[in-house]
Amino acid sequence: MALGPARPVRARLLPPAAALLIAATACSSTVEAPPAARTAPRDAAGDRIGTLSLGTAQGPRACTASVVRSPRHNLLVTAAHCVVPEDYGPQEGLVFTPGYRNGTSPYGSWALDAVTVDPRWSEEADPEYDVAFVTVKPSGGRQIEDVVGGNSLGGESGFGLAVSVTGYPNGGEEPITCSTRTASQSPTQERFDCDGYTEGTSGSPWITGAGAVVGVIGGYQEGGDTPRVSYSVTFDERVTQLYRRAAAG
Repeated sequence: MALGPARPVRARLLPPAAALLIAATACSSTVEAPPAARTAPRDAAGDRIGTLSLGTAQGPRACTASVVRSPRHNLLVTAAHCVVPEDYGPQEGLVFTPGYRNGTSPYGSWALDAVTVDPRWSEEADPEYDVAFVTVKPSGGRQIEDVVGGNSLGGESGFGLAVSVTGYPNGGEEPITCSTRTASQSPTQERFDCDGYTEGTSGSPWITGAGAVVGVIGGYQEGGDTPRVSYSVTFDERVTQLYRRAAAG
């Protein structure tokens, strides 16, 4: 699916005049405060994660995305509501900036090319399918995975996994991260408890110690309604099939 006209987007969509923002937080009924995210360290794994923004790296920020391994070395994973927001259709003009920090773009910005989402998201905004795979155009004759590497795609891994979740809040200039464990929200949705995941962190990858992406902030409540608890679609056969479609071009 080619990217369409640019429109303002948000996890809970604002009127068309609103700024480009996408909520990515969650609600919690727990009494004890969850751990808080911290500034992510600079490392090679973090360079595979970056911002999605409008036009340039310094443009209005939308979400977080990350590189996953693929046959053509050109694939990202993020939340579907980041690139095909409900009621607005596919976004145009978004760029991916891996490793962005404090106004610097060590690997440049990469234009998004095409997005693959399940029809149940694009037609019904079904939260069970709030995942997207996005191809990016080559830059300087190289593909994004050849420049920064990529994470493998995990699937059918169950709950209770130890993961690190790194993302870009719109209010900061550095990524945040938290190491935690996944938990069941429903048979097909999962969650983690860690404070600080505000607007802009939708699409942040949930990465195991083995370097496999097993979730992205999204799904239930488009990722959540407060910064303390975040959600993801369970990466099962639904996501594997979507990945295969995107990787096949």
